[in-house]
Amino acid sequence: MISKNRIRFIKSLQQKKQRIENGLFVIEGEKMVNEAIEWVPQHIDSIYHTSEYKNEIKNDNTFSFNEITLQELKEISTLTTPNKVIAICRKLPTIDIKSNYLIALDGIQDPGNMGTIIRLADWFGISHVICSKETVDCYNPKVLQATMGAIYRVNVIYTDLVSFFKNNSLPVYGALLEGENLFNCELKKNGIIVLGNEGNGISETIKNHIDIPITIPKYGHAESLNVATAGAIILGTFFQKL
Repeated sequence: MISKNRIRFIKSLQQKKQRIENGLFVIEGEKMVNEAIEWVPQHIDSIYHTSEYKNEIKNDNTFSFNEITLQELKEISTLTTPNKVIAICRKLPTIDIKSNYLIALDGIQDPGNMGTIIRLADWFGISHVICSKETVDCYNPKVLQATMGAIYRVNVIYTDLVSFFKNNSLPVYGALLEGENLFNCELKKNGIIVLGNEGNGISETIKNHIDIPITIPKYGHAESLNVATAGAIILGTFFQKL
């Protein structure tokens, strides 16, 4: 059983303003919730699940399990077909880990792209994704779903990118149409890889801080690459040359 007030509150967390004010966000589905229990149990506030949800991880009483009906789950879910369980979580901590490369995102707007890039960072062991303040919120429900749990293992930080670059000594690579051929250029063993907005690319302001412009050479006739796809090719090339 869940109260109407609690339903309204959980639904309000679909809005960025409410997530910021309350320091909470919502995750959905067995995979996302089970990984949260495994990786960040201390940041789970509460779990709401149907009778079909089974979890063998022992509850250490830092959060509550609450059984609800399928209809109640549908009321608080953002999914067309809710998947057994939802968890309310507190904002994730910064993890004290380091990696050779960082990713910087300049105005990424599509939640699916954002989530996929975070997932890519997790795949390649990249500890930090640094985002401009215009980049979509990493706690957006669609972003979280697209990360497939990677959000628990990657630091996502929002800041002024210009100030960040000025205070960082790492070489800055930027994905630009007029850059050097990615497959032929000499890549350093560390650095910041900048990916730009889906429609406009990297902004002129940020271009001024790029040390090494790079491009993925085109051999066919496609007009452009999806930014997350481009990111995957770039990261694969960088790590292949490590």
